[in-house]
Amino acid sequence: MRPMAALWIAMSCFVAGSPAQQSAVPQTARQALLEMFFGKEPGTFVKHLPMATRDALEKSGALANLQQYSAMMSHMQTQGQNLQTYETGSVLLSAEDPKAEQKLEVLVENDSLRGDQDDIELSFHSYKNGQAQGMPRMVQMTFSMKQESQIWKLNEIAVTIRVPLADPDFLKTITEKMKPQIAGENGSPLPSPSQAPASAIDQQVIGAMRKILAAETTYSSSYPRMGFTCTLSDLDGFGSGTPNEHQAMLINASLASGKRYGYTFSLSGCSAAPATGFHLTAAPIANALGRKAYCADQSGTIRSSSDGKAATCLASGTPVE
Repeated sequence: MRPMAALWIAMSCFVAGSPAQQSAVPQTARQALLEMFFGKEPGTFVKHLPMATRDALEKSGALANLQQYSAMMSHMQTQGQNLQTYETGSVLLSAEDPKAEQKLEVLVENDSLRGDQDDIELSFHSYKNGQAQGMPRMVQMTFSMKQESQIWKLNEIAVTIRVPLADPDFLKTITEKMKPQIAGENGSPLPSPSQAPASAIDQQVIGAMRKILAAETTYSSSYPRMGFTCTLSDLDGFGSGTPNEHQAMLINASLASGKRYGYTFSLSGCSAAPATGFHLTAAPIANALGRKAYCADQSGTIRSSSDGKAATCLASGTPVE
């Protein structure tokens, strides 16, 4: 009986001790980094800040605002955002917007653990319709984690920007943007301003201005706190799946860039929010000299100036019929 009793006692101790041993597995620096930025529990962001940082923020009164970060991230992750994090492997984070056919991946380029310090080097990659956007690995960030009271804390962030001037993909990207061709509404190239009839270009420009004017009206009614906007990119349709005051999804990205049909489109004249007025101008660029300038405001009336100067149009432009 004694050997059986000893065996039973040993087994009991092993079973009782197993959960404690499993729960005692220490958190890795990578897990701490993910918990800090994407944890759903209250206070996870502040938990991984160095004590000196927390003390300084608390004294300044700014700590209360940071306490809300975790709640905000939890809310975002419950709003249909397809966000996944990975505690191991080459991918740290993957975020996908099926509606916009966009995807963002954050990759771990290097994870260097040295005692109580771990440097995690990350690169960012974006995709549109399955195609890589821009130059991969142009921006890299290194998060230096350091243990403090047996908790991994974010001690330092380093940002590195590379400009690979001889890389074929980079050269392709910048040369395509420098091409003199002007895209039509259906994406097909139009003749250059020096070759196309003036009337054809004028109608394209006027049509683009009407789109912006209509977008401004919709924007001001959708975001009354802002009123009108003087930032073309606010009217853009590229970005998150839900329209907001910085991506209202009202005009296409090419028009929101401000360069179209050999003209530069600009918004100005917005007062403090909510803005009750604005000025819209379309002036010919260098290779389209000899064209008219166009302008309008919140009234919706489009005017033109034969000297091609936006300032002249705003001051004494002739209404377009």
